[in-house]
Amino acid sequence: MKTTVRFRMQPGDEELAPRKAHPDDAAYDLRASRDLALPAGQVRLVPTGLFLELPAGYEAQVRPRSGLALKNAVGVLNSPGTIDAGYRGEVGVVLHNAGVAEFAVRRGDRIAQMVIQRLPEVELVAVDELADSSRGAGGFGSTGIR
Repeated sequence: MKTTVRFRMQPGDEELAPRKAHPDDAAYDLRASRDLALPAGQVRLVPTGLFLELPAGYEAQVRPRSGLALKNAVGVLNSPGTIDAGYRGEVGVVLHNAGVAEFAVRRGDRIAQMVIQRLPEVELVAVDELADSSRGAGGFGSTGIR
């Protein structure tokens, strides 16, 4: 069963609409709607011209593109960035340049990918104690792997 997600593009940005490169891809490519410079070590919000209307109970996650990260050390800083169902503003991508040289973002460049997912219904229940587990409170390197 397909889920319908409505979207619109900023006037003049229609050709930048999200699309999958291959039918069986998990994510839609997001494209920059304007040129900008991303200096080394800096962060910029890159507009996409995309506005979404997600159904209740769904989210969209904005994730980095592996090739952009590997080849240019450019990624999505708040990865994954969450777009809530009630948000109707323009989708922006928070790009970070971890490289040593300025990175040029050009209009139409694929800068991130977007996965749309259904969310489970969850109820948080406050309790006085939690059940034991084999891991316990161990975290951040507690398995011995560096």
